[in-house]
Amino acid sequence: MLQGEVSPGAFLFVRNIAPYVILLHRDPCLEQMRRNTGSLPHPVTDSTKAGWRHGGLDPAESTVAPDLNPISEPPVLRIAHQPAIEMSGFQYQKWTVSEPYVDVPGTLLEGPFHDKTRNEFRFVDIWEQKLYVLDLAKGPDSLKIMDTSASIGVTANIANAGDSRENQIVVAAKHGFALVDRTTGALSYIQKVWDDPAKEHRMRFNDGAVDSHGRFWAGAMNDPKVQNPVNEGVIFRLDPDMKLHRMVEQVTIPNGIGWNPADDTMYLTDSPTGKIYAFDFDAETGNISNRRVFFDIGEPKEPDGFAIDEEGCIWSAIYGGGKVIRISPEGKVIGEITFPTRNITCPVFVGTELFITTAKDDTNDDQLPESVRYGGRLYRVDVGIKGKPKNEFRLEGCPQ
Repeated sequence: MLQGEVSPGAFLFVRNIAPYVILLHRDPCLEQMRRNTGSLPHPVTDSTKAGWRHGGLDPAESTVAPDLNPISEPPVLRIAHQPAIEMSGFQYQKWTVSEPYVDVPGTLLEGPFHDKTRNEFRFVDIWEQKLYVLDLAKGPDSLKIMDTSASIGVTANIANAGDSRENQIVVAAKHGFALVDRTTGALSYIQKVWDDPAKEHRMRFNDGAVDSHGRFWAGAMNDPKVQNPVNEGVIFRLDPDMKLHRMVEQVTIPNGIGWNPADDTMYLTDSPTGKIYAFDFDAETGNISNRRVFFDIGEPKEPDGFAIDEEGCIWSAIYGGGKVIRISPEGKVIGEITFPTRNITCPVFVGTELFITTAKDDTNDDQLPESVRYGGRLYRVDVGIKGKPKNEFRLEGCPQ
């Protein structure tokens, strides 16, 4: 049986009956289970289709439709292939998601974050300078959109937020670290990172994360609105006392930063290289050492943002590849989620579900009409395992 076929007796997917339907069938060929979603142009090396992510799109041509028309109860197709294959102590699994959870649409959706305290989900559109907040109890119809005065790449909660900061979150924005009012989108910088005005203009922040001691790590890169990215990027670490540290130099497009459950290894993605790097991590000091390649995708697609589950596996979005792959602690691919669009940007755990952001596909490729239609949307799928809890930034050195 070929990948994607339904075996006799499988449940058929029927729209409007239930939001989730599980199809189970057997796939005897491991190579077919590993097979990617097809031959797609590489978003960096194909200069005619590089798109806005790496430069080449006039910002004036990029708009967000005013009518969001969210899906009230989206049908999400999940396919689990059986039998599962044992690999390094894990079982190879596969899921397929057919439609978005929230039909935004956006341009460069990133920074997904689950706020457990408020039961809210938020994400950003870096290109459009927007913050989205969703009430999970109410669903897609509750989506609120706020304009910000700068691009935001990643957000985090504040651990010691008092009454004066009840509605504030901390973010990595265009020029550095900032506080944002999650109800209005108002942004104010607490730590800018560049002394050179020219460099401040051509750089912006992208992805990041907070470590177990409340330090905010975030990667800066060349702003594609100004120039195509080169290896001028830097990984910064902002400590609770507002001290700023340059931790990694010569990064091109920094993405996915996170730590294993033992808290002794830090992972970092540099997307155009196709690699996820590992470092020895000292949780007490925040120091990193012994940089090495943990995973190399080995194909013209880009690992983007990632989430780490409670078993220490990395769920890495593959930009241009139309999938999220699950990577074991040994660096082996042990599962994948496929999507109807190719530019997958970042996953995050909400219980046992993954919520996944995507980017617009502006290739206008007649062979990929679904990818164009479904790009720049928010997706979700239940993968049956929980993620590592998100850490909060311990803001101590900034006045109230």
